[in-house]
Amino acid sequence: MESVVLDEIDLSLIHALTIDGRAPFSRIAAVLGVSDQTVARRYRRLRRADVIRVVGRLDARRLGHVVWALRLRVAPGSANAVARALAKRPDTSYVQLASGGTEVLCGTEASSEHDHAQLLEQLTETRPVLAISAQCVLHVFRGGPAAWPALTTALDPGQAARLDPYPGVAPSEVVLDDGDRALLDALSVDGRAAHATIAHATGWHESTVRRRIDALRSAGALFVDVDIDERLLGVHANTLLLMSVAPAALSSVGEALAEHEQVAFAGATTGATNLVASLMCADVYALYDYLTDRLAAIPAISSIETVPIVRTIKRGSIFGG
Repeated sequence: MESVVLDEIDLSLIHALTIDGRAPFSRIAAVLGVSDQTVARRYRRLRRADVIRVVGRLDARRLGHVVWALRLRVAPGSANAVARALAKRPDTSYVQLASGGTEVLCGTEASSEHDHAQLLEQLTETRPVLAISAQCVLHVFRGGPAAWPALTTALDPGQAARLDPYPGVAPSEVVLDDGDRALLDALSVDGRAAHATIAHATGWHESTVRRRIDALRSAGALFVDVDIDERLLGVHANTLLLMSVAPAALSSVGEALAEHEQVAFAGATTGATNLVASLMCADVYALYDYLTDRLAAIPAISSIETVPIVRTIKRGSIFGG
């Protein structure tokens, strides 16, 4: 990774992109009070260093899809190969290696129970995979279209409001058709891809591409997300928390976690534990402080497992679709 240090303009640009990842640089520049050329130059620098990526993602809930969190136990020495194979799949949103060298974590989305069963069958037939735990994400408290708070502190509320592409528009249900797949594939590679580029990929007219993207985004089915190397933000202890919470307190605990700046994702799940969170801390000492201070102050959490993440193979909006 090229050595990159984020300054105030970079952080403001990243915040702007979390609000509207397809906003023209001229619009972002006007809000930031800098030139168009400055915004374009900063964005190209961050992309060239491969530390941020703007991508189009689907909001599973709006489409009736189901998100699954998979935890694979693999044979010693095979974790990296299994993780890289999973990362190549279009239906995985993120892939990570856990400490110990024998666990791979990944998120997938299924539009039907058949799709999910098919994936699990393929994984169980993969020789290095020894065991699989699959948890269905029932509700998201933080994640997906709701960006990690660490990315959204640079702009004031007035600036953020000026960048909101659909103010006051309520999300609605939407149905994808066969023609949307090529469009979504193009946006998953580059969420800022030009309409002309997407038109070439889909075979549609540019005006059709523009209208369809606008319809999907305004309905809340498609959001444009920012993938970022969390190390740029001083995070060197990425940890998955698997918690058990009394059902009556599940909603309140999930909502409380979503307010913590260290939490990039929080969701209710099926399985032996019913609440999962992705935690971003500066180091292991900050992780200890969080566990014994903020998390310990929530008495409804009856048990917790901490799973340190040692490497991210595929960076995505964790559990976000």
